[in-house]
Amino acid sequence: MSLRQFISSRKLLRSLTVVTGNATLRWKEIASLFGLKNDVYDNPRYIKPIKPVTAILIGAGHRGNIYARYAIDNPGELKIVAVAEPNIARRNRFNLQHDITEDCCFDNWEDIFKQAKFADAVIIATPDDIHARPCIAALEAGYDILLEKPIAVTEEECRLILEKAVESNRIVGVCHVLRYAPYFRQLRQVIEAGLIGKIISIQHMEPIEQIHMSHSYVRGKWKRSGNATPIVVAKSCHDTDIIRWLANSPVKDVHCFGNLKWFTSGNAPDGSTERCTDGCKVEETCPYSAIQIYLRDKKRLYVFDMPQDMAAWDDYIIEQLKVTDYGRCVYKMDNDQPDHLTVNMLFENGITAAFSMEAHVSYEGRRTRIMGSEGDISGDMETFVLTNFRTRKQTLWKMKTDAHGGGDQELVKDWVQAVAQQDKSLLSSGIEVSIESHLMAFAAERSRLNRTIEEIQLSPLNLKERAL
Repeated sequence: MSLRQFISSRKLLRSLTVVTGNATLRWKEIASLFGLKNDVYDNPRYIKPIKPVTAILIGAGHRGNIYARYAIDNPGELKIVAVAEPNIARRNRFNLQHDITEDCCFDNWEDIFKQAKFADAVIIATPDDIHARPCIAALEAGYDILLEKPIAVTEEECRLILEKAVESNRIVGVCHVLRYAPYFRQLRQVIEAGLIGKIISIQHMEPIEQIHMSHSYVRGKWKRSGNATPIVVAKSCHDTDIIRWLANSPVKDVHCFGNLKWFTSGNAPDGSTERCTDGCKVEETCPYSAIQIYLRDKKRLYVFDMPQDMAAWDDYIIEQLKVTDYGRCVYKMDNDQPDHLTVNMLFENGITAAFSMEAHVSYEGRRTRIMGSEGDISGDMETFVLTNFRTRKQTLWKMKTDAHGGGDQELVKDWVQAVAQQDKSLLSSGIEVSIESHLMAFAAERSRLNRTIEEIQLSPLNLKERAL
């Protein structure tokens, strides 16, 4: 930025006032002045692929279908040519959507790698504990990969995948979708442009939302850290990644407190039963009633593989609540994941960060506060306000987005470009940078359990092979 631009920018910042109706115009003026992108996805390095990238989907569940959706919307860029999914209903439904031939449908991922390589890439969206083995097999077979987070369920497996990716020189994109959300991309641009001076500290909160917590981490498949991975890895590696990205520095020390306070047998109300369908006397007033969540409200039904005939849904849901963990009382589960925790981080450049994961809230959407030497930012995933210290004037950025802040499809877009051009630099969340977020999260869990301050060892990474 030239001296003339700098002087002009100070005048503009002094004159800014957020007024309903022209806040967007004001933001565009700042973006133009500092060379920021108004369209954060306008990448001049994108090219139209000569032919679609071909990919195999391993795991046709909720997340797998979200990533594969890009092929339906952009058939000239991505084509799903095979699927591995043990659930017959999911596999058949996916086959119909993507017109996959019968010989390219597999009920287990191992059979894919018994054949010669027949696609450009593999998308791995399996349960967390089935990430490492298919990922290693895909790398050894010469595939590029899009890997759902977490990378793996142990630090050793994460390091091994990184080692194999480096050895094979393949592209491994990690689904840290927040990096692709307009909100965080714009925050990153603002910081890099120096609009709030030098970053001093960051506060970041992930409100899981109380029903989401009960669904995924009390009743759901992530309810026990030993069977899945610690919640700070499974859920919050998104947040350790985005904090690291904004701080733009390796982390040095990590310190964590947290515990399971509420979802325990000691808090079970009088009259509660093992299942919500067992005649529970407090079911109608319980905020975690499975009958309310799944039957009356029809929420989060993707876990049940619902029948095509909607007239049969109610009976089917009741039956599922009688036989699956989703119908059990949240106070009488065998869960052990903490329902609240805080993580303090010190980065090598002196920035401090405080992260809070909270289950007992009525809302979702990350909250971010960034404190700089010349201003601060406060945001909530759809808006942020930049305040200049000298002028006390404020600038508003606002954008309505969908799940994950609008980052899901933009992640796949960047990954397709990286694979098509064989250029890792087109992908923001490659394995080489994404692994640090996992090391931070695993260190936080060790700190929480052992009441220690954990130092992160990044160089060398102490890569260590182990049997999978």
